[in-house]
This record gives sequence, structure tokens and C-alpha cells, in this order.
Amino acid sequence: MTAAEPVAAGELGRVRGRVLRKLWQNPMGVVGGVLLLIVIVAGVFAPWLAPYPPSQVHFTTPFQQPFTVGFALGTDDLGRDVLSRVLSGTRASLEVGVLSVLLAVAVGVPLGLLAGYWRWLDAVVSRLADLMLAFPFLILAVGLAAINGGGIGNAAIALGIANIPAMVRVVRAETLRLKESDFVLAAHTMDAGAPRILVRHILPNALSAIIVQATVIMPSAVLGEAILSFLGLGIQPPDPSLGIMLSDAQQYLFRTVWPGVFPGVAIALICLGFNLFGDALRDALDPKAQRLKRGKR
Repeated sequence: MTAAEPVAAGELGRVRGRVLRKLWQNPMGVVGGVLLLIVIVAGVFAPWLAPYPPSQVHFTTPFQQPFTVGFALGTDDLGRDVLSRVLSGTRASLEVGVLSVLLAVAVGVPLGLLAGYWRWLDAVVSRLADLMLAFPFLILAVGLAAINGGGIGNAAIALGIANIPAMVRVVRAETLRLKESDFVLAAHTMDAGAPRILVRHILPNALSAIIVQATVIMPSAVLGEAILSFLGLGIQPPDPSLGIMLSDAQQYLFRTVWPGVFPGVAIALICLGFNLFGDALRDALDPKAQRLKRGKR
């Protein structure tokens, strides 16, 4: 089965098994999946895994070194437990990432389908997407966050809006390709309406590209949230954020580096996990990419 063939209901199990097998055979995909599992477990269960409330202050124990009794990753300038704050910051980053991905999918997928199916609408949607892409991603996100204000919700909205053009272009390209496929042309001959063709034929076969694009948006949203919080435009204190931890730690780099190292490592692991797993998922879902790789060998 190629990427352009429709997926019948009876074939879903075989397709799922093939994708899981390809993921398991990809070492980088396995590494990315393990990293993602660790990050997701840490974020979801952060309130139970954290030894202290993230904002609890211990004035008598500031700047404790890692592996100190009672503080596995040490403390910051106010004596707050770094491990508790990293876990809570990871949870906040995942929340912002998921919300921004959902917004980009909810807006970008319908616009991409409509733009790819109707050429007259393509001129309008594509020009709007190009206009937004003319601004660098972070500049657009910072501008939107500055207008809306801080907080998890506003940060997610700003990052989601900034990622909509990329989702529109991916879905539009898939729609342009799929609407020329034999199964779509056959649906036309059976007098199927445009809504039915888009929902029943094109959208299911474009899901692989949408899922892969979501794995691309997620790390950019996590990194964007950290940058917004670092600049004071994202999550606001006393709520924990990996970006806020980096901002606070930069003032004391000549005294201790640990309060800034661990949130930086957490951001890197989140982004690395999504990127590795996203690359492996793209290869598993796209047989053409697999054939190209085999051809290069």
C-alpha cells in the first residue's frame, strides 16, 4: 500500500502493525519514544513525584549542590527544590505544547483542506499564510504574547497561532496530491459532494502528514514557551516554568550553575525526544521515504 491509496477499515490493523514494527526497528525512534515516555510520565505525575511544592521556600538552604540529602538536584537562590520545579516546569511546558498543537490543528487542518481543494480559496488562504510566515516564528509569538499578556493560556494561543501557517501548508500540499488520486476521482464519478470527499477520503489519508507535523510543532512550542517565560511574556511567577528557572539562574551563574543546567537539560530532552520520534514516525508512515533511504544505501 502506498501513501496515496485509501486506507480501508479492514486494513487499519495491518497498517498499525506495520507502523509499530517500523518504529521498533528504528533505533533513533526507540530512543525518542523512551525519552518521550519519561518526559510524559514526569509531567503528568509531577504533583506526586515532586518532593516539595515547587514554590516552597527554604531560606536556610539556598544554593544547595545536587545530590544533597533532601534535595536531589539542589536548590536555587531562595532554597526552592530544583527537582520539584523542573518536574512542574515540564508539566507546564507539555500543557502549553499540547494546547498550541490542538489550536494549530483545529485551525490549520480545515484551512489547508479548503485551500487545497478549491483553487479560488487557495489564493486567499495561501497569501495569508505567506504573510504570517514572513515574520520569524519567535518574533510572531513574542508579539502575540505581548499583546495578550502572560499565562499558560495566552502563551499557548500565541504559539498555536504562530504555528498555524506551517500546518496549513502541509495539509494543503497533501490535499493537492490526494485530490488527483484514483479513489477521489472515483468518488467524483459517484456524485459524492465536496464535504464527503474531504472528510471521508482526503482527511483520513492526510492524517499521517498531520500527525508528523504535530510532532514538529510540539518541540517548537515547548522551546517557544521557555523563551516567552524567559522574557517575562509567558508563564508568570510564582508558577514554575523552565524558562523562568533559566531567567532566575542567569543572575547567579558565577556562584552556581546547577539551577540553570537542569531546566536546560529538561528542555533539550523534551525537544530531542519529539524530534527523534517524529522523524521515525515520518519514515514509518511514508513508504516513499523508506524507499529513498534504501536507495541511498
